[in-house]
Amino acid sequence: MSLEGLSGGRDDDQVLVAEYALGLLEGGERAAVARRIAADPAMAADLRLWRTRLATLDVQFAEVAAPTGVLQQVEWRLFGAAPAPGGWWNSLALWRGLTAAAAAVAIIAIGVNLLQPRVDPKVLANQLVAAIQSQAGSGVEFVALYDEGSGEVRITSLKGAAVPDKDYELWYIKGEQPAVSMGVIPVDQRMEIPLDPAARANIAPGTVFAVTLEQKGGSPTGKAQGPIVAVGTATPI
Repeated sequence: MSLEGLSGGRDDDQVLVAEYALGLLEGGERAAVARRIAADPAMAADLRLWRTRLATLDVQFAEVAAPTGVLQQVEWRLFGAAPAPGGWWNSLALWRGLTAAAAAVAIIAIGVNLLQPRVDPKVLANQLVAAIQSQAGSGVEFVALYDEGSGEVRITSLKGAAVPDKDYELWYIKGEQPAVSMGVIPVDQRMEIPLDPAARANIAPGTVFAVTLEQKGGSPTGKAQGPIVAVGTATPI
């Protein structure tokens, strides 16, 4: 389905415009949204609003390299084995964008929350957001929003398609601890994941969220079996 034919409603259009303003769309997707904005006064007004909001970020965020060894540590905690040398996991360019991207997607998350009725600013102050970005050309992206009050993680798919006979599985990694599965997640809808007390204690600023592509139903061993397709870091809103 083309973006011109997308009929998800006003809320979906606002998220699309936010992604466009943040530069998260590329190629044909970006061109399609640009055409819709040009033809839709409401979307054009949304774009002006987002550009005004984002203007203050231009001088606030800079690229920051991940600490030495963090890439190998994440892969080791997911798979229990040292990563092979080289490859996309060792690309500093990939990791330098994570902090700025998380901050940018936090703005989208706030915007999505503002679409819901009766938002309490005190609740927003106790939330974390993670921009779970596509890796190795997987084409899947998510936003994870953790609400400390409810003890739930709301995971929302931004991009991607289901893979036949496979499932995407979400993991969290806190500090030096092993990766813990949060279950299978969809790529076509929003999902709320209730956390047990142990998980709630481990979701904090800096917690890494990773998505792997697993066999149908998820990994049967409690450890990731398939490739890592998306990664992000929890950031306070």
